[in-house]
Amino acid sequence: MTRAVVVGAVGSTEVVLDALAAAEGWEVPLVVTLPLELSSRHSDFVDLGPQAEGLGAEVLRTSKTNDTGTLDAIRRAEPDYIFVVGWSQLCKSEFLGIRPRKVIGYHPAALPRLRGRAALPWTILLDEKITAGSLFWMEEGTDDGDLLAQSYFHLALDETAAQLYDKHMCALRAMLDESLPRLASGEEPRTVQDERYATWAAKRTARDGLIDWNGDAASIDRLVRAVGKPYPGAFTNDRGHKLVIWSSTPVHDPSPYHAAPGQIVARKEGSLLIQCGSGLLRADEWECEGDAVPRLHAILGRAE
Repeated sequence: MTRAVVVGAVGSTEVVLDALAAAEGWEVPLVVTLPLELSSRHSDFVDLGPQAEGLGAEVLRTSKTNDTGTLDAIRRAEPDYIFVVGWSQLCKSEFLGIRPRKVIGYHPAALPRLRGRAALPWTILLDEKITAGSLFWMEEGTDDGDLLAQSYFHLALDETAAQLYDKHMCALRAMLDESLPRLASGEEPRTVQDERYATWAAKRTARDGLIDWNGDAASIDRLVRAVGKPYPGAFTNDRGHKLVIWSSTPVHDPSPYHAAPGQIVARKEGSLLIQCGSGLLRADEWECEGDAVPRLHAILGRAE
């Protein structure tokens, strides 16, 4: 049997465990995941405890990847491979040294493009037409190890974070279903990343979802789509209340309204029509703090 330790705490980690459960010749002695009280670290957190126990795996809940207790537990599990998928902490040299050149990660981008943080929102913000999921052999650099497998797919013109997330889960599962039998048989595909095409994505936080109504409607809609569910959402302010816009549609018809950026010019069937710096945006799904309802002609984002 080929032994795999799995480290992670989100939907993609769940996919890895499902694939290992379905693959012949694999066993999972240990799953390393976050304590439940730290679930807020990930918007797409999944409690892997029940799934791990169903696989007969020991569950180690820790917030410290590289401390002695975590490293010793992984060593005791005697893994052939370590999968680090859906885990935001860096794996230092001592961690990687437990099974040198046998640690596998997943990155939701077409490596070497968009190495780093928040690759999925950045994919939409950059208006990428094609992207990929990348399984790679982890080294001490940032997402720069050799590729194990890569699966390309297209993005829709109105792609949302939730849709892109689901596509990545499908790509990851397909690559695992193909790669796990090869790994179990001793094959270890490795393709060196071409550094000429490397780009890096900077960290994003919930605050980066703040809407600037001086922007054009298409750009604001792109932000709404990029940081929507399962992420915290694009937001603005209405009379001191936080207003989150979960879905939107740019209106391409010429605007008959004369209004300030951020001003609500019409309300219809629960939607809000909002003037942008250029063009109009229809907020189709929105949620206001305290169940407040924005007034017609209110200017969103203005300090009251």
